[in-house]
Amino acid sequence: MLRICSLLVLGALGFAGPVGAQVFSGAIEVIDGDTFDVGHMRVRLYGVDAPEIGQTCTNAGGAAWDCGTWVSDQVRARFEGQKARCEEVVQDLYGRSVARCTLRGKDMGRVLVQAGLALAYRKYSMAYDLDEKGAVVAGRGLHAYVMARPEEYRRAVRAERVAQKPAPDPACVIKGNINSKGRRIYHMPGQDHYDRTSISTERGERWFCSERNARAAGWRRAKR
Repeated sequence: MLRICSLLVLGALGFAGPVGAQVFSGAIEVIDGDTFDVGHMRVRLYGVDAPEIGQTCTNAGGAAWDCGTWVSDQVRARFEGQKARCEEVVQDLYGRSVARCTLRGKDMGRVLVQAGLALAYRKYSMAYDLDEKGAVVAGRGLHAYVMARPEEYRRAVRAERVAQKPAPDPACVIKGNINSKGRRIYHMPGQDHYDRTSISTERGERWFCSERNARAAGWRRAKR
């Protein structure tokens, strides 16, 4: 029952759902601080969150610097080309395998959080809570600087992107989005994901003036 409840929570928080305990291994190619290619699989480390490339931190003198790129470089120096073993937990909405991975028997997520190169992603797991607290006390890595948590940074970027791209017609504000699986979903103002959804007409996404028009064009309403 506990496992079922946990999976339901993961689904509510944006994961696509369980796909079985898939185990795989391969050489690591670092994409960013918490995302790798392991063999032919794109992997997002479960339970950790690293700053985005281009995200800035502030040093003691108040100067901003690109700590997201720095973290990616540090992770690349540690892991690139080595062989990892991963166990999938779920897949996310982008089709990536969200997995726990080990390198020479060590949990890669724990290694990164203890070094201050990633934060515990408590929204999904408390597994690395104490590891982050230890890194904070020691002032390791990112914890020597001032930084917004990555999820807060992403939320701000999405809000800014949406603010810069208002509906071309103020009477047509329904967002017709196409997700990573090609499903056509429309978002109404006030729904959970409306503000974070941007419209790319190049991908075939579009604005609608009414739900009736959206449904007639083959879109379905977002659940939240």
